[in-house]
Amino acid sequence: DTLVASLLSPGSVSWLYYSDRLVEFPLAVLGMALAAVILPNLAKHHAANDVLGFQQALNAGVRMVWLLALPATAGLIVLAKPVLTTLFQYHEFTIHDVNQTSQSLIAYALGLPAYMLIKVLIPGFTSRQQSQLLVRYGIYAMLTSLLGNVLAIPFAHAGLALATSLGAWCNAGLLLRKLHQDKLLSIGKHELVFFVRLSLAVLVMVAVLVNYVDATMWFTWNALTRVCLVGVLGGCGNVTVWCQLAKFRF
Repeated sequence: DTLVASLLSPGSVSWLYYSDRLVEFPLAVLGMALAAVILPNLAKHHAANDVLGFQQALNAGVRMVWLLALPATAGLIVLAKPVLTTLFQYHEFTIHDVNQTSQSLIAYALGLPAYMLIKVLIPGFTSRQQSQLLVRYGIYAMLTSLLGNVLAIPFAHAGLALATSLGAWCNAGLLLRKLHQDKLLSIGKHELVFFVRLSLAVLVMVAVLVNYVDATMWFTWNALTRVCLVGVLGGCGNVTVWCQLAKFRF
């Protein structure tokens, strides 16, 4: 992305860098934590030849990814400009930079669930000593991303970010398919119902946040006001999701 972005309009590399930092934050805090927790459980079940326990642990990890990644993705997309304004829009970082960075942030955020799924699904292979398969899937994803970068040049830096997200979804899709084929990951009625209910809760969260986001007003507020409002909106988003989930019976 950086290499191709250096050939585009001035500022493209920086816009990608700042948006990538925001996507890496939930990935590092949530995705890596889930991966660290799930690997010992999967290794234990595999060593004991406990296929059902292995499947249940992996399914629980995937559900947790959806539970954390979907609200985070929606929040980054809806609050892209307010968050960027609060964190970076000072001195040399202009309103134009906020607008441009928000485009790549939204594109990167679309791949956040895939990035987190990869972190959780990889232990399902490493615990069974299938690293070669991971390398092959990684190469397929990389080639997909590279091809996407070439095709996305007319869409500037946002197209590059979207190509990266597409490569991540390619990788996650291959991992999901293989684990499902090996009957180590079930994608049944319960999982689909969980996903639909969570999606509905996230949509309610988006509807709440959209009503209170006016990007033009954020540019006129000082840093303290911006930080307080981002905290309030983030808290409202979380409360909305959990209140909606509380109505559902899993």
